[in-house]
Amino acid sequence: MTKRIRAKHKIDRRLGQNIWGRSKSPLNKRESRPGQHGERRAGKLSDYGQQLRAKQKLKGYYANVSERQFRRIYEEAATAKGSTSELLIGLLERRLDAVVYRAKFVPTVFAARQIVSHGHIKVNGRRVNVSSFRCRVGDVVELTEKARQLPMVLEAVKSGERDVPDYVETDHNKMTAKLTRVPTLSDVPYPVTMEPNLVVEFYSR
Repeated sequence: MTKRIRAKHKIDRRLGQNIWGRSKSPLNKRESRPGQHGERRAGKLSDYGQQLRAKQKLKGYYANVSERQFRRIYEEAATAKGSTSELLIGLLERRLDAVVYRAKFVPTVFAARQIVSHGHIKVNGRRVNVSSFRCRVGDVVELTEKARQLPMVLEAVKSGERDVPDYVETDHNKMTAKLTRVPTLSDVPYPVTMEPNLVVEFYSR
């Protein structure tokens, strides 16, 4: 387990937002930033600061994707036809760990990355252990027999903390999910406001 997975809620405190909308977020108890000067009022961010914050928030939400990987996704979105910010969200939501998380097979996107890397996920009947694997519309994602009995999975399925979005068709009895379409920004149930347009401005400077 990586250091970032263990310290995931530090992202919440650093950004000052409960970006996953979880009840366990430290911001529910203390709204200040970490550090001895955290109680001080933060100064107004510059345009660059706002763009950087938007990038950090979006990266952090998807289990803190590495900078190299995140920039590669942005570049792919930037070279395709259409709105770069909408395409960026669509590419992020097509990641296998994101689909597993959206299907409510696990409680967090970090757990989704972990369960994929441990070989507990199949795509169209084939085992896939790469969390950045890109799902296509119509792909069937399922848990292995062993994974279906994991306490983490059973707890997540019963949890009322969040709902499955309409672009992921899920059968919790069979533990299968299917991506029915590529979502747009307005389709994705982010607990906080994401600003992919600022991410585009950050990289296009």
